[in-house]
Amino acid sequence: MSPDTRAALEAAVVAAFGPGRPIARISSAGGGCIHDSYVVDSGSERLFVKTNRAALEDAFAAEADGLEALIGAGMRAPRPLGQGVAEDRAFLVMEFLELRGSGDWAAMGRALAAMHRRTGGSFGWRRDNFIGATPQANPGHDDWIAFWRDARLLPQLELAVRNGFGPTLIDSGEKLAESLPKLLGARAPEASLLHGDLWSGNAAFLADGSPVLFDPAVYCGDREADLAMTELFGGFPRDFRAAYAEAWPLDAGYPLRRNLYNLYHVLNHANLFGGGYAAQAQAMIGRLLSEAR
Repeated sequence: MSPDTRAALEAAVVAAFGPGRPIARISSAGGGCIHDSYVVDSGSERLFVKTNRAALEDAFAAEADGLEALIGAGMRAPRPLGQGVAEDRAFLVMEFLELRGSGDWAAMGRALAAMHRRTGGSFGWRRDNFIGATPQANPGHDDWIAFWRDARLLPQLELAVRNGFGPTLIDSGEKLAESLPKLLGARAPEASLLHGDLWSGNAAFLADGSPVLFDPAVYCGDREADLAMTELFGGFPRDFRAAYAEAWPLDAGYPLRRNLYNLYHVLNHANLFGGGYAAQAQAMIGRLLSEAR
């Protein structure tokens, strides 16, 4: 462990408890692909701490903001305790939760439906944040279709241009952006509070089976954008979907919108990781364009 990382972990303990609390033990916590994560034991309490380059301090501020939003809407999430920079490392310190991968998925569905009923006056969010390592702009907007086009689809296509993806993907993506009114029609969803990055790796359970969400990319938008991602990258189980639908039934036409909303995440993965994600995005765009004819 570098001296800068050690200094960041010590600063995290001070942020959580104040000065004078020693570190008894530090354990590396796996699972993250962007930040370095640690469990820090003060002797009487454990903390979960993420660290990264000082230049990424705003990513931690955005994550803390998102966690507070989830908690404020009644969702269980790790409570942020402080963030900042020590030496050359940014840090975010959170409540430590003993998490497991299985639990009450039906309760997860009901809790998410309740969170989605927390609505804002407009689409977007009070600050920009990040989707994975990609900056995510959240300008306030009264028109959902315009928001999805200008703040979600087009920025990913602009990244794809900078990353050197071929003209076929870019041109068809721009055609899709022009076709959004046909695909979404007169849809005028409520501006629900969304987790924003709701794949199975960002959901877990406490020992009693109660659900927990973390690593948010929050904004206010169509609740179906969250639900769509629960069917991507492995997906949430049937119990979750059934409980959500019972608490708040889905609107007609959801399968088409699911594919449109998931395109954002597949494009983001293409921009971050390359590989087969660009081909997957191209195939999704082709199917969506065929629906818009």
